[in-house]
Amino acid sequence: MNRPLTTRDWVGFMIMVFGMFMAILDIQIVSSSIAEIQAGLAASADEISWVQTSYLIAEVVMIPLTGILSRLMSTRVFFAIAAAGFTLTSALCALAWDINSMIIFRALQGFLGGAMIPTVFATSFIVFPPEKRNFLSVLMGLVATMAPTLGPTLGGYLTQTFSWHWLFLANLLPGIVVSVGVWLLVDFDKSDKSLLKDFDYTGLLLMAVFLGCMQYAIEEGPRQDWFEDAAIRNAAAVAALFAVLFFWRSFTYRAPIVDLRGFADKNFALGCMYSFIIGIGLYGSTYLTPVFLGQVRGFNALQIGQIMFVTGVFQFMSAPIAGRLAGKLDLRVMLAFGLLMFGGGVWLQTYMTSEWGFWEFFVPQAVRGFALMFLFIPINAVALGTLPPARLKNASGLYNLMRNLGGAIGLAGINTIINDRFALHWARLVEGLTPSNPNLQAYLDGAQGAMGEALGDSSSLASVKLLARLVRQQAETLTLADTQLVMAAIFIAGLLAIPLLSKPRTAPAKSEAH
Repeated sequence: MNRPLTTRDWVGFMIMVFGMFMAILDIQIVSSSIAEIQAGLAASADEISWVQTSYLIAEVVMIPLTGILSRLMSTRVFFAIAAAGFTLTSALCALAWDINSMIIFRALQGFLGGAMIPTVFATSFIVFPPEKRNFLSVLMGLVATMAPTLGPTLGGYLTQTFSWHWLFLANLLPGIVVSVGVWLLVDFDKSDKSLLKDFDYTGLLLMAVFLGCMQYAIEEGPRQDWFEDAAIRNAAAVAALFAVLFFWRSFTYRAPIVDLRGFADKNFALGCMYSFIIGIGLYGSTYLTPVFLGQVRGFNALQIGQIMFVTGVFQFMSAPIAGRLAGKLDLRVMLAFGLLMFGGGVWLQTYMTSEWGFWEFFVPQAVRGFALMFLFIPINAVALGTLPPARLKNASGLYNLMRNLGGAIGLAGINTIINDRFALHWARLVEGLTPSNPNLQAYLDGAQGAMGEALGDSSSLASVKLLARLVRQQAETLTLADTQLVMAAIFIAGLLAIPLLSKPRTAPAKSEAH
């Protein structure tokens, strides 16, 4: 954009950022209310998981397409249509009459929501001069990392206060504001209809099948014991075949649907790797802590939200500090600090016991929240700051796709670890519960005596059930601590690749600013 930036441009971009916040928030907002949606739609446990899976599959398919579609239609038209469609499908989700209609509407919602996220990232680098990028990185970092943190809390509050329908109805007014605001205010580029001439429909089909089947296998694998299930085996085989065909098509067709040549840029490739790691940490930590608090401690959604909110508060506190330091520090040093701090915050939670509550989680949550902006700002600059403008829209899609895949693959790995380690810890704890164990007998006698008056002859069975619940609670605590250790190790291992990065520019030369 050659003309000077105006107030209208800034307002239009901020409205786009708010649209991105809605799209990211909707990934997580449903997670805390799955049980209520399941009851409302009379769905089975297997069916209800598709409320999340269908959204994520469709979103993953759309994200790489945003580059070519925004160039074809223009940022204004593409984003306004996506926001309006997202709003309409949100209303349809609230009106869903059974699980099948909900799955279809959620898939459409995910597809259209996925269009908004990378478009905002690309716009921030294409439209705004380099000296504004630190501020914009702080802003987008807050949005991209705050939305998953707030999602379960806000979702739980809406469901408890109103009903699960408001998870989707809450999108309507903001969605209308975003759609109309972008249509009236955004004018960053023009459509390029010449792209239709060589549009790669074959590549589109290959990519959709590859990413869709891969996402399905990743999402459902932990629940179905991976390759023990025929559907998972078939999905993985189809994904592998279509991946080969898609990559072949991308490197041989004159105008591929997704230009993978951006990965030839070392910084972009490494930035995508770090985006993948952020996805593991961001989605993994916002999954594991509520699981512990809900299953082990029995906290409700509001209590869980109060603990998780600590992360958001410290993230806000770190934003101006990280933004100021980004213009002065070598961003590679900043990234190393962020990796160490986030990994350290996760590692602190490996000491968790079944009695942990708000104050025990306070320091780990605070450390992780403070670290997020020290990760997001340098990774944005590393991945997108050295690419030519012509490649930014496409590269932004790939960059955001890697964060989503990191979250999906990370959660699949986390659930697999949980299944394996829980079986191990349960077996080890049960080994010591033998009739010759004096502590066991003393516990059962004490429990039976305490419940004797109230339960009579049933007190013996009740005391055994109480013991089983206690063993399960301890096994779950040990399992989640092990999982946190693996996640911390991934962040520490990320330090090894930092020497491979070229130093990204933090400020432009004066001649480049005009």
